[in-house]
Amino acid sequence: MNKKNQPETCPTIVPRHFYNCTLNEKLLYTSFLLLAGLAYLMALTYLYTSFEGIDGEPGLSVEDVAENYYGNRSGTRLESALRGPMAGYIDTEHRNHIVEWLKSGAPESDYVRLIKPMLDENCIVCHSEASGLQIPDLSSYEGVKQVANIDTGVSLHSLIKVSHIHLFGIGLVALCIGLIFRFALLPGWFQNTLTLLPFVAIFVDISAWFLTKWDPTYAYTVIIAGGLLGLSWALQILISLYQIWFLRCRVKPPV
Repeated sequence: MNKKNQPETCPTIVPRHFYNCTLNEKLLYTSFLLLAGLAYLMALTYLYTSFEGIDGEPGLSVEDVAENYYGNRSGTRLESALRGPMAGYIDTEHRNHIVEWLKSGAPESDYVRLIKPMLDENCIVCHSEASGLQIPDLSSYEGVKQVANIDTGVSLHSLIKVSHIHLFGIGLVALCIGLIFRFALLPGWFQNTLTLLPFVAIFVDISAWFLTKWDPTYAYTVIIAGGLLGLSWALQILISLYQIWFLRCRVKPPV
């Protein structure tokens, strides 16, 4: 057969592992993995402090997640905020008076005399046009009335805004961790599964945000997907760090 007609054979590619990396690469990978792990712990802390207590009970629960996205259809948005993420910015007595006023229908006659002084003392520093923050304006009765309606959870517009930021940002972090993790020496099926799992978890997690706004039962999916993301990243980071500094090339004895 003519050599020109013979199919070209691909050169054998020897995979690199962490023991093949230079000291500079090991330091680079270690620094990034440690910072990524710390950032994830900070993100978990932020999520806990943001969601904890939304249902009026101490601690983080499935109900907190459900009420954040689906809302509390038996209460108002302002009441949900006062019992949840804003609870630490107002004392209990003032909160109870405002909630009682909301449950009575939020009449304007009691707003100026009773409610406005409490809001001015606790909330107006941030919740006013002067602050420049993109949050509800509580400096007037008209502004308060807009959040004194039924709580339907986070708005669809906010979900879209946050989800596109998360998809870009967390996706890039998953890519960077995965690019480092590919040097790990592991069974192929396990490494492939662990490489793919964070991306699947991110997609399911963010999809479940929108589903939970439609049906609060999907709050369980949000929690499960978030747990899988954390577990997969923890395994990738810990395995990588261990093999970066402790894995050695096994030299085969001569035959």
